[in-house]
Amino acid sequence: MGFFKRLWGYIKTLFRVKTEAAMDPEIEIEQAIHEAKKRDQDLRNQAAKVVAHRVQLESKIENAADDVGESRELTKQALLKAQESTTGGDTAGADKWTKAATGLAMKLQASENNLSSLKSQYESAVDQSDDAKKAVQQNAMRLQELAAKRMELVGDLQQAKMQESVNEAVEAISATMDDDQVSLSRVEEKIEKRKAEAMAKAELREATPAGAESELREAVSMAQADAKLDELRAELGI
Repeated sequence: MGFFKRLWGYIKTLFRVKTEAAMDPEIEIEQAIHEAKKRDQDLRNQAAKVVAHRVQLESKIENAADDVGESRELTKQALLKAQESTTGGDTAGADKWTKAATGLAMKLQASENNLSSLKSQYESAVDQSDDAKKAVQQNAMRLQELAAKRMELVGDLQQAKMQESVNEAVEAISATMDDDQVSLSRVEEKIEKRKAEAMAKAELREATPAGAESELREAVSMAQADAKLDELRAELGI
């Protein structure tokens, strides 16, 4: 079982290495930029929800504060009415306005509790909103840095491609020159071989009787030629 597990791990690693080697660096750069932009957009969407929650709470707090103010004022009015009824000896009126004041006081208390809760939520929402905006700003800066790095990497990649092209051209030229040198070396070797063979044949010919006779005839001919030249010079008086 352990062997097959190691074998599978080896195959996966080999496939990953082969895949990475086959990937075009420029495509990898564009893919990284695309993923970074997608993460940035996702972050902005989430941050927008956090900020929107804070804005909604602001609106709710404003409405809750209005409810508290209204409930407080109505409760005061009910108490005044109850007091007037009591002073006027209107027992039924006093009871009615007292009960109304009690109900309004309960509503006031609920409104105040709601306002307090909303304010507490708002404090947390403000912190969360600030953190979200900072996160968006920081990620935007990272995205700009990545974009600048992309330009640098693409430039380096283009330079690398150009250098590779130049290297290939130089290698092709060197290979051609090497081929020419090899060809000339062969020609030179053939010429030297033929010269050596010719000199060897001449040397061997001189060592034979026929060669000696030929050399003697050549010497006699040269002597006769010299004598003829002397004769012609005498006739010319030179």
